Amino acid sequence: MSTILIIDDEPGIRTVLRDVLEDEGHTVLAVEDGVLGLTELAARSVELVFLDVWLPHMGGMDVLGRIKEQHPDVGVIMISGHANISLAVQATKMGAFDFLEKPLSLDRTMNVVRNALAMQALLKENRTLRASIFMDDKLVGESKEMQAVRELIAQAAGSDSRILITGENGTGKELVAREIHARSPRAAGPFVELNCAAIPETLIESELFGHEKGAFTNALQRRRGKVELADRGTLFLDEIADMSLATQAKVLRVLQEMRFERLGGEEPIAVDVRVVAATNKDIRQEIARGRFREDLFFRINVVPIHVPPLRERLEDMPALVTYFMQKFKRPSEQEPRTVTAEGLKALCAYHWPGNIRELKNFVERVNIMTEEAAISASSVRSFLGGSPRADTGSALSAYEGMSLSDARDRFERELIQARLREHTGNVSRAAESLGVYASNLHSKMKKLKMTAEK
Repeated sequence: MSTILIIDDEPGIRTVLRDVLEDEGHTVLAVEDGVLGLTELAARSVELVFLDVWLPHMGGMDVLGRIKEQHPDVGVIMISGHANISLAVQATKMGAFDFLEKPLSLDRTMNVVRNALAMQALLKENRTLRASIFMDDKLVGESKEMQAVRELIAQAAGSDSRILITGENGTGKELVAREIHARSPRAAGPFVELNCAAIPETLIESELFGHEKGAFTNALQRRRGKVELADRGTLFLDEIADMSLATQAKVLRVLQEMRFERLGGEEPIAVDVRVVAATNKDIRQEIARGRFREDLFFRINVVPIHVPPLRERLEDMPALVTYFMQKFKRPSEQEPRTVTAEGLKALCAYHWPGNIRELKNFVERVNIMTEEAAISASSVRSFLGGSPRADTGSALSAYEGMSLSDARDRFERELIQARLREHTGNVSRAAESLGVYASNLHSKMKKLKMTAEK
């Protein structure tokens, strides 16, 4: 069932519509003017709006324009006791689904509601299909390790069981989470991601649960959090082991009760959310060290899925290289490049600390920086690790005459700059590839007087 908002200044219309729609099983919100209606839309997930043309404070047509500008996916049914053809045509051109005259015919009204909600469902399904087709990357490989991952995805996707995905950085944990969502009954709903390691501790609760206006300094308006945005869909908590114990306790309560309050709020908000979590840490060790709640671990670890590192699935290397070569093919070239047999051996001999993400960056790099149609073993060895490699002597010569402190600062500055370039200035992604918290990388950059230029 859907959430429907009624914006009408006539109490009788609000009461009749509320009663009929609630009898159909919908959740109904009702307000008397457009300003309050826009406030509700900013605070809640709404599928359909009944909007009167003549309203105090802000006219219905102006409200319609604001809704289509700020919430284009929300369906709008206009209602008026003074309708005319030109007004109806104008409303339709502005994006209204239909236009109903007062007094309302309940049969016609319910038919329009069903049609409007069916259209919204089709639009959601279409967006989901487009997202699955044009997803940035996909799971590639037929090794026994990847077959085991796919089997677990197939077994778990159809249920609402909570899933914990483990694996090193860069192995594709987010892709596994998206695949689970895409193959689940919630596929038409939202997939909402929160990287717990990338959000400062002072902000993570606001990101998760949202806040009311005035809840803290600079909270200038009500804001919905990730949990609320994921209603009827999937919430992906990436790097969940980096949450503080206090936040873990609140997440545990949400999982137990499926309700929460925004920061600064008192009204409980019920949600229907499936939680998929991921981490690159050994959570049992984190529990032993007192950094992760055991009861939360038992809640999220209903279905464990481990994504293997690239070094443990090297038989997938040819398929992965072919996939990324196609992805990064130059527009001017008719065919994607290949890697020679010796080049593949060199790739398989490398230890791949950054896993699939590092391989992806490597393939993009060689497509930009070499002209070889078939990438040779010497080019592979040259460009692994971010740039052509020099011998040890020439590498050390760059630090000749420098103190240990100055040499360390120079090395760190050059490495951070290289990772920032790889991730187009995204500090969170650069920090993830370096294996540090984003807050720590910000501090290091500040100390080194660096900026994140794209």
